[in-house]
Amino acid sequence: MSVVGRTVTVRVPATTANLGPGFDTLGMALAVYDELQVSAVAEPGVAVEVHGVGEGEVPVDETNLVARSIVHAFEAVGQPVPGLRLVAHNTIPHGRGMGSSGAAIVSGVMAAKGLLEGVVDFDEELLLKLATDLEGHPDNVAPALFGGLTITWVTPEGPRFKKLSVHRGVSPLVAVPVELTMSTALARSLQPASVPHEDAIFNVSRSALLIAALIQSPELLFAATEDKLHQSYRASAMPQTDALIQLLRADGLAAVVSGAGPSILVLGSDPGERLRAAELIDARAESPWECLMLAVDFRGATVVLHSDDAAA
Repeated sequence: MSVVGRTVTVRVPATTANLGPGFDTLGMALAVYDELQVSAVAEPGVAVEVHGVGEGEVPVDETNLVARSIVHAFEAVGQPVPGLRLVAHNTIPHGRGMGSSGAAIVSGVMAAKGLLEGVVDFDEELLLKLATDLEGHPDNVAPALFGGLTITWVTPEGPRFKKLSVHRGVSPLVAVPVELTMSTALARSLQPASVPHEDAIFNVSRSALLIAALIQSPELLFAATEDKLHQSYRASAMPQTDALIQLLRADGLAAVVSGAGPSILVLGSDPGERLRAAELIDARAESPWECLMLAVDFRGATVVLHSDDAAA
């Protein structure tokens, strides 16, 4: 079956990974979305239109990350790649620790799923594997794909995930620096090859506690978001982020680095806590930050097949 003539629309949420102690393991989907329309055409090649975040900055040819993800998915399931026409409407900030690259990858994988509907069955396991192939680790792509809070782990057979529902009292705020960005590769390069045994034990306990806090006991979020595995090592590359996190935590707020940073995630145990966090940031931050009061996205990525003019 040819997929030429098909058009799909994909919607993918932003994500925040690590959540403090859950380094490379925990992630959560947030209600900020990139939307993508992809058409399969007979004319070979790739053309990309970008609106919003990344417009005039990201590639608009076959090197575009979304386009590469579509091609990867088609090739992985043994299907010929059609000509592709992409129109992206982006709102997830780039280089801020909100999963923009993971969202781009998931957009491409979900677009392939939609275009190949009725030709190839993309189950959850395959979607996660394809996205992780490109992202390198599953902690951002799993919540982008499936929504909610996700725990991810890697087996010899591939990446796996468990989705959990977040307690309705949990009130996320993401503080996004207006002028600062951070490279994930740079952030990872600051990590030591090994950590002290007691630090590993510390993070195991806090990660376990964090799951309980997020799904059942939000009042434990402050204690549960302590970390000794990654944030302190990266602090030198993000001094403004580190200073603001220390300020927020000194006021009893569960503030952590969002993903690789430099954005800050505050996990309020109720809406009042995140209002307090926003007021503190507005009053004390030395540079401009935008405070986004966000809901947890529970649905994850969606794809809709609009047309199917191709004949079997």
